Amino acid sequence: MDEDASIDIATADDEFDLMDALGSEEVKNAIKLVDVTRTYSLGDREIVAVDEINLQVEPGEFVVVEGPSGSGKTTLLNMIGAIDYPTSGRVLVMDVPIGDYDEHFRALFRLTNTGFIFQSYNLISTLTALENVMFPMQLFEDADLKPEEEAHRLLDRVGLAERTDHLPWQLSSGEQQRVAIARAMSNDPPLILADEPTANLDVDSAQMIREILRWLNDSGKTVLCMTHDINIIEQDRVRVLTMKNGVIGENV
Repeated sequence: MDEDASIDIATADDEFDLMDALGSEEVKNAIKLVDVTRTYSLGDREIVAVDEINLQVEPGEFVVVEGPSGSGKTTLLNMIGAIDYPTSGRVLVMDVPIGDYDEHFRALFRLTNTGFIFQSYNLISTLTALENVMFPMQLFEDADLKPEEEAHRLLDRVGLAERTDHLPWQLSSGEQQRVAIARAMSNDPPLILADEPTANLDVDSAQMIREILRWLNDSGKTVLCMTHDINIIEQDRVRVLTMKNGVIGENV
C-alpha cells in the first residue's frame, strides 16, 4: 500500500467521515481504472479475465459495456464494486483507491457509495420485499433515516407499493428485479452498477427496468451497466464500450 494512500481506520465513524468528505462536486472521476489486470489460476494455466484496462467514467455518466459472455464484464464490475481485487493496476471509485484498504473499509464503502443490480437479483429469500429494501439501511447508522418509510417510498417508485409483504418466491422475475433496484437505491449511492439487469425478463418488465435506469441517471446517478440489451445500448446519452477477451474499447 502506498504510504500517502493509507489511513488509520479506528472507528466506523471515521470511515463515514471520509465518505461524507467525498461530495459529488469534488469528485473528478466516478470510476478510474489504471492498467487493471485480473488473472486466475486454473491448474497449470493462467486465465486473463481482464487485461490492462484503462478507463475513466465521469460523475453523472451512463456507460454501457457490451460484449460476449466470458469477455470479462462481470469480473470488471466486481473489481469496480470492491467485491474483487485486481491482480495488478489501480481501481479508484469516487476518487478513492479502494484496493488500498482492508475488507472492513471496502464493505462500508460499498454500502455508502455503490448500488448493485445483479442478474440473479440476490434477494434474501426469507425477507419480504420491504425487508429486503430496508436491509442495507439498517446496516448504515443514520439517525435521520427512517428505513421502513424510505423502503415504502422506494418500492412505490418502482411500482411495487402493493407487494411490500411478499417474499421473493411470491414475486415474478421482473418484480424481483425491481425490488433489487429499490434495494440498490436504499442508501442513495452516487454509483449504480448493473450486471445484465434485463436478462431473462419479459418484454414489459425489461422496459420498466430500462426506464428506471434512465431515471436514476437523470437523477444524477452514475450508471455502469454490463448488458447485451440492444434497447439499453441504443438509448440516447449513453456511452457504449465493447469488451472482448478482457480488453475494453470505445464503440464508435
